[in-house]
Amino acid sequence: MTTVYEFELPKGYVDSVGEVHKRGKMRLATAGDEISATRDPRVLANPSYLTVVILAKVIVELEGMETIVPNIVERFFTADLAFLQDMYQRINDVEPPVMKAVCPDCGKTFEVPINFTPEG
Repeated sequence: MTTVYEFELPKGYVDSVGEVHKRGKMRLATAGDEISATRDPRVLANPSYLTVVILAKVIVELEGMETIVPNIVERFFTADLAFLQDMYQRINDVEPPVMKAVCPDCGKTFEVPINFTPEG
């Protein structure tokens, strides 16, 4: 089972001396990562910060950087942040479940997302 995945940022993180860092590794998230991130004071003050804290926990390597902390993730370009959010969702299977359906008119098979929340 693969638990660590390599990536290359579309733009790259530019550090304080102007060096660009593009290649890195992200590990699968644990329940503890997500629980501790929700308890972070920055997340409690601003729920939008959750993504930053979680990514700082699961990015285990960024070429040339000793550690990844939230204030580094904050300085990623938006294209890189979107790339990493997408990667996080893909490797952790954070996709909504789907079921196969068949069109009654044409017989074509397709996937439909399953919504477990009741509509009110």
